[in-house]
Amino acid sequence: MRSKDRIAYFYDGDVGSVYFGAKHPMKPHRLCMTHHLVLSYDLHKKMEIYRPHKAYPVELAQFHSADYVEFLNRITPDTQHLFLNELTKYNLGEDCPVFDNLFEFCQIYAGGTIDAARRLNNQLCDIAINWAGGLHHAKKCEASGFCYINDLVLGILELLKYHARVLYIDIDVHHGDGVEEAFYFTDRVMTVSFHKYGDSFFPGTGDAKEIGEREGKFYAINVPLKDGIDDSSFTRLFKTIISKVVETYQPGAIVLQCGADSLAGDRLGCFNLSIDGHAECVSFVKRFNLPLLVTGGGGYTKENVARCWTVETGVLLDTELPNEIPQNDYIKYFAPEFSLKVPNGPIENLNSKSYLSTIKMQVLENLRCIQHAPSVQMQEVSSSLK
Repeated sequence: MRSKDRIAYFYDGDVGSVYFGAKHPMKPHRLCMTHHLVLSYDLHKKMEIYRPHKAYPVELAQFHSADYVEFLNRITPDTQHLFLNELTKYNLGEDCPVFDNLFEFCQIYAGGTIDAARRLNNQLCDIAINWAGGLHHAKKCEASGFCYINDLVLGILELLKYHARVLYIDIDVHHGDGVEEAFYFTDRVMTVSFHKYGDSFFPGTGDAKEIGEREGKFYAINVPLKDGIDDSSFTRLFKTIISKVVETYQPGAIVLQCGADSLAGDRLGCFNLSIDGHAECVSFVKRFNLPLLVTGGGGYTKENVARCWTVETGVLLDTELPNEIPQNDYIKYFAPEFSLKVPNGPIENLNSKSYLSTIKMQVLENLRCIQHAPSVQMQEVSSSLK
């Protein structure tokens, strides 16, 4: 065990002031609420707090196509009517609207994840947190599912400069398709996504049969779940699979996407996890004592998102938080109970024991196809990368 984890936390208040639109479920204001809740519990006193740099277009183009990055930089609500073909080409519109300060928003949340990865690489911290990140649907040349720039892919690319193998874990209710697709053909990143699958649920991918191809065959793991999964079913499955993954794959670093739309009562989700159940996954991953990059993701009942990510900040700091929410700028959002923990709801769990057992056996069987960690030799890291 490390004596005491050093935690770096990235936040820029500007990220919470952008507005996707009145009817749009994505509310970046949830990031301000999370930050103020973290402050109200005095958690900032136990971490190093950083304002991330705004990622440069050339940094974003480490994964995204330069023409797509350039278009995001150029487009504004006032000029979008002049670029109807490009809007279609880059999938901007209803789900991914053009709004004021869109590009700066992308630069901030991506900069946070890139900075987090660099601090881990330089061994300046053990755990790095960027709740503004985790936008896992964005593709190389297009926006998707409220995501424009895929900060997770950029962060993983940064970690790959120092680590032979990186493990990506995703507990958002939606399949982590953009990250899986980016690394589908390589064994240097293993992606593991737990998500709702079926009933045309977005994005429609993430079947257990999707396992990677070529050098990446067996290095993409999908855990497709049905509505209503509860704490005990989810955490049992999560711990079984992740412990076997870490033992088999032996990653040098882990990236954990903590989408909070898998919580009970989410506006777009259909799972039945309590905050304690969700946070137990974070706690479990922390116990591997590997360099850990933690991000946010989905989450559309914003007061519960703030609760969840505050509890998980506490978990990463080994700090138990009192259930009564302290006074803060957003206290009215937590009425009437003003309590931190949210229990799960009365939803039926459609995941039978036999279904979950079948999924588990399928995943473990695929892991057996990886006899041992892949033979990527660590290169001497050149000083220019430091």
